[in-house]
Order: sequence, then C-alpha cells, then structure tokens
Amino acid sequence: MNLDLGRAVADAVLYEGYLLYPYRASSSKNQARWQFGVLSPPDAEAAGIGESSSMAMQCLLSGGLGDRTSLVLHLRFLQLQRRQVLDTAGEPVARVVVGDTTWLSWDEAVDHEVSFTVSGRDLTNRVAHPVEIAAGEDVEALVDDDGAPAGTMVRRRRHIRAEVRLGVEDVGGLHRLSVEVENRHVGPTIDKDDAIAHSFIGTHLLIEAHGPTFVSLLEPPDAATGAVAGCVQRRCWPVLGGAPGDTDLLLGLPIILYDYPEIAEQSTGALFDSTEIDEILTLRVLTMTDEEKAEARATDPRAREIIDRCEEMSPESMQQLHGILRDPGALDPMVSPSMAEPDWPMATDVRDLDAATFDTGDTPWWDPAADEAVRPESDVVVIDGVSVGKGSLVRVHPNRRADAQDIFFADQVARVTAVLSDVDGGTHVALVLVDDPAADMHEWYGRYFYFAPDELEPLPIEFTHHDKEESRP
Repeated sequence: MNLDLGRAVADAVLYEGYLLYPYRASSSKNQARWQFGVLSPPDAEAAGIGESSSMAMQCLLSGGLGDRTSLVLHLRFLQLQRRQVLDTAGEPVARVVVGDTTWLSWDEAVDHEVSFTVSGRDLTNRVAHPVEIAAGEDVEALVDDDGAPAGTMVRRRRHIRAEVRLGVEDVGGLHRLSVEVENRHVGPTIDKDDAIAHSFIGTHLLIEAHGPTFVSLLEPPDAATGAVAGCVQRRCWPVLGGAPGDTDLLLGLPIILYDYPEIAEQSTGALFDSTEIDEILTLRVLTMTDEEKAEARATDPRAREIIDRCEEMSPESMQQLHGILRDPGALDPMVSPSMAEPDWPMATDVRDLDAATFDTGDTPWWDPAADEAVRPESDVVVIDGVSVGKGSLVRVHPNRRADAQDIFFADQVARVTAVLSDVDGGTHVALVLVDDPAADMHEWYGRYFYFAPDELEPLPIEFTHHDKEESRP
C-alpha cells in the first residue's frame, strides 16, 4: 500500500512539465519542454546541449543489515519517443487530417520502472546495477472512415543506458546509504535533439526497506542530527513516503518536498503543467475553442485525456476545486463540529493544502458581515500605553526579521494611515514616512508600509517635522 501511495506522488513528479497549457503542438510554450530530473549523456553538459549526467542522494537507515534484510530500488523515468507521420506515399509530413481526426508529428514519452533488490549484507560493499532500455520502433497504419489508407504513424525510441550505484557506511550507530544514478550513454552527442533522445527524463527513485527503517532528514531524532548534517544531496532529495508515520519507504525526487507528500483527494486527475492549480487550468481549458481542443487532442494522448476530463466535469466536481479552509483549532474540543469541518475543498497536485486560519467566533472571517467589525481608518492599537491610530506619528524600529528596505526606515518618523487586523488575529500598522516626498501620493494610492506594533514608538501629538531632528537621540 505504501508503494502505491509513493507511486501516486512520483507519477505527478514524473510528468510535471510534460505538457504545458494550452497543450497544443503549435503553442510556443510546448516547443521546448522543461522537466525535472533529466540525466543527459556524459558529454552533453560540457557541450552546452544538455544537463548533468548524474544525480545522487544520501539518507539514513536505522537497524541491522544482514542476509535477512534488503532494499528494493525502483528507478522510474521517461524515455523520449519521436512520433513521425507519413503520407500515403511514405513521405514525412507535419500532419495527416482525415475528416474530424488529425494525426500530428510530435514528441511523446514512454514511462519505465526498473526494479532490483539488494540484500543488507551486499550493501556493505558498493553495488552497481546496470540499466538498459533498448531502442524500438512501432508502426501504425492510419485509415479513414471507410478503411482506406490515409498514411502511417511511426514511433521511434533511441537506446538509453544508465548505472545505479549504492553502498552504506556506519555513522554514529546509523547507516548512511548513498545512491547515485548516472547516464552511461556511449558515443558522441550531436546536438540537443540527440542529447534528449538519449536522456533519462523525470528520473527518481522509490526505495523500500525490508528490515531496517529510514530516518527522517527533515525531522530527525536528536541522536541523528549530526549524521543528518553530514548527508549530501545532488539533484535528488530524499523524503519519507507512504502513510504518515511509516518508515519503510523513501522517495528520492528531483524536487524538494516534505515527508509524506500526498495528492489532494479533491484533484480529479493530473494536468502535467508545472506548479499546476487545478481549478484555474480547468477553467482555462474550457475557454479553448473547438479547433484548439481538436489540436490538443491530436498533440498527445494525455492531452486528449485532460480535454475530455475537463469537458465532462460536473458542476459538483468543479466546485470541489474551488477552495478549502482548514481550522487549526479543529482539534480543540471547544470548537464546534460545524467549524471543524469546512465544506469548501480545493485540489492541487503533489502538495498538501495549506492551512488557512480563521476566526472561530460567531461570525467567520469569510462572512461579509465580519467586515462590519473592522474599520481600519478608525481602529486603534495601544503601544506603550498610547492609543495609536490614523494620523498618529510614530518612530520606526524594525525588528521582525527585517529586510534591507525595512532597515532603511530605522529611526524614521512615520504617519499612521490605518490599523488593520489579519485572520490570524495579528495587528498591522500601515504608515507613510513623513520625510518621503511622495508620501501624499502613496497615501492617495493606498501604497503603505506595514509594521507590527512592537516595531513602533509613539511620538507626542505636538511632535512636528521642525523639531524632529532636535529630538533624535
């Protein structure tokens, strides 16, 4: 079961960036795809026509290693497949159109998973496992509605090869596992097209532990912090996978995630667009013209699935994508069930939904009626016993992880324009600098600087620009 959970997340990573909205071959964005985890041929990076040929990670194992323990490695990746359309004379063409059906020449991908087992005892020595994926060619006859020949579709794949190397060393009572995956293509690489044809794309690892257990690198026990600090990652980041709390599955991914990443249950299916947001992309797909949808369907089988799924989505399913509120007070027995179980879900891939904090009082913050209790222009906040509100003068003392711009404001005098409250119960004071020549314009536009009350020093009401310099310490 944990392996299935891990594969679900890994699939989203595998195809992340594979298709970019609007999913059409003629879209300029799709002329140069960008994906994570590309292992190019060894000479491609130096020639400027590809990426690094390898990726490596280190993680920690707890428990003994012996003949009765083992690790199962699943190396997963995409292999480029070039799709060429030929006309009835056998000549390469960009497309063949018969009635409502279009076949395009385009690049696809074939997914692979290569698995092998290494015993715990073998891990004490360095282990190397070769990976070979043969070249291939598939030919499909294209026919019209009457069955007459309309052309030919030829799909070609180049030979790719790699090597997976792994071994362990003892560190402070734990075992540090090192895993490296390297593209071992033999022969010169001609150009970028040749490089990507011999590359491993979206490369990542799923590792099952039978006997020992994995140690979290993000939240390690105190005794393991030193060993964790010594782990080195290169283009691959290890996190715990599967059900939360389990320690028998590790995901080695080409992007940085948290332990136990999961797919939002509201997501109806992958959209393959980097940093995808399901609702926005679904709505944008529905705005495509019939001609654009037809081209997208002809571009790639996965694009066809996306278009069909979006068109068939029910209003209820669409509403599920809209938004979710999670109350951090839901575990508090004093919070009512109606507040603990909000009913506005939202879907997004490969990330748990961010918690949104909200007021658990009688009027929730998203209710328009809540606005009646907030009046930024007349609200005040008490600082050092002084009520500060719109029109008050304060001196700025940045202290909350201040950035460079905040530091420029240190000891400057400012005029308060509003006192605001956020949904977490925090207070923010909006202000403009008295010495800023554009202060009036900023105030007219509503372009303020925001500071916390403990970063401000109230000044007496009789304080003026004239005596400001004299009053400086």
